[in-house]
Amino acid sequence: MGKQNHMTKTLAIFNQKGGVGKTTTAVNLAAGLAGVGKRVLLVDLDPQGNATTGLGVTKSALALTIYDVLLGEATWAEARVATVVLNLDILPATLDLAGAVVEMAGLPQREERLKMGLAGTTEYDFIIIDTPPSLGLLPINCLAASDGVIIPMQAEFFALEGLAQIEHTVRLVKRGLNPSLSIFGVLLTMVDLRAKLFTDVIRSVRQQYGTQVFRTEIPRTVRFAEAPSYGETIYKFDPKGKGARAYTALTQEVLARC
Repeated sequence: MGKQNHMTKTLAIFNQKGGVGKTTTAVNLAAGLAGVGKRVLLVDLDPQGNATTGLGVTKSALALTIYDVLLGEATWAEARVATVVLNLDILPATLDLAGAVVEMAGLPQREERLKMGLAGTTEYDFIIIDTPPSLGLLPINCLAASDGVIIPMQAEFFALEGLAQIEHTVRLVKRGLNPSLSIFGVLLTMVDLRAKLFTDVIRSVRQQYGTQVFRTEIPRTVRFAEAPSYGETIYKFDPKGKGARAYTALTQEVLARC
């Protein structure tokens, strides 16, 4: 059990745009924190369930998932599964989760089903939530249940526009559902410094958001795409590569910010 003053830090990896490295970040940050001895629960709240597969969990063998927790039919403790990574558990997701949105719509406190479902998870140091690329009921549940938001963003032409939209969403949730929500950090992903556009966008983002932007930049590497098909984190799949080094650095930055 945690110490008397033990506080679990809950971080949502959030961006309403797809293909920005959300799941890669959720899985590898969770594994990075577990690797330094933190107890971590990864919540897969994306119906595609890529974080679940990426950590070597066989979906067909699952009796319970995050879907059951959201509907109040199972507790987080019943649904969690140990992963191949020491200290890292997951609340897994399958395609069932896509149907949960419809079923949750008629339930009381529908925006806070995840928050209610995660009550009592104090044995963990960190809860990392992988969110779906949309702005529906599932992402709102993520934000309502989190202390902070990590925004992975690709350095591309419309990136700043996207960031402004996310800030707006976070403000709305903060006002209406979760007064303690804040932006924990902006993470530049899929960075390719050979492209001039990248360096220009990165400069603008850093100028506008200052210290909110993590110093660590996640490079574009094919290894990130390959690792999940083996059910492995980047640390196991390519431990000496630039991807693993980047997520190790990010892990240290996250710990420092806490």
